[in-house]
Amino acid sequence: METTEKIRCLIVGSGPAGYTAAIYAARANLSPVLYEGIQPGGQLTTTTDIENFPGYPEGVSGTDMMEQLRQQAARFGTDIRIGIVTDSDFSQAPYRLTIDGEKIVEANAVIIATGASAKYLGLPDETKYAGQGVSACATCDGFFYRKKVVAVVGGGDTA
Repeated sequence: METTEKIRCLIVGSGPAGYTAAIYAARANLSPVLYEGIQPGGQLTTTTDIENFPGYPEGVSGTDMMEQLRQQAARFGTDIRIGIVTDSDFSQAPYRLTIDGEKIVEANAVIIATGASAKYLGLPDETKYAGQGVSACATCDGFFYRKKVVAVVGGGDTA
């Protein structure tokens, strides 16, 4: 017989937005459960130096920052779990989600904080040079290329 877990506040994603939501939800006594997703810690775990975030005058590595956010969310009582949402039904509350194709959870509130992912071109050696000249975040890495000749590929606000 299938057992359905009841959750007050479910958070999907473990980047900065997911952990921030977890901290606030836990402080509001909502007993949040956070599923980390495909990349625990989100995109920031692939960033070496974060120098544009308040509170870190000397900068911080993405991995260190995300570990600190994880610890803070846990300290306030967030139940942090490994797993990926593989199916969902938002047609009525409580919302029904499937984790890893097996576990069923029903949540009164769901916060989706799955972030974004970079769209690379698929060029040879593109991943080899990631962080060494190839970047997918001008806001994050533009500082390192100040007064240098660069090529920008893409469109919209994120190119």
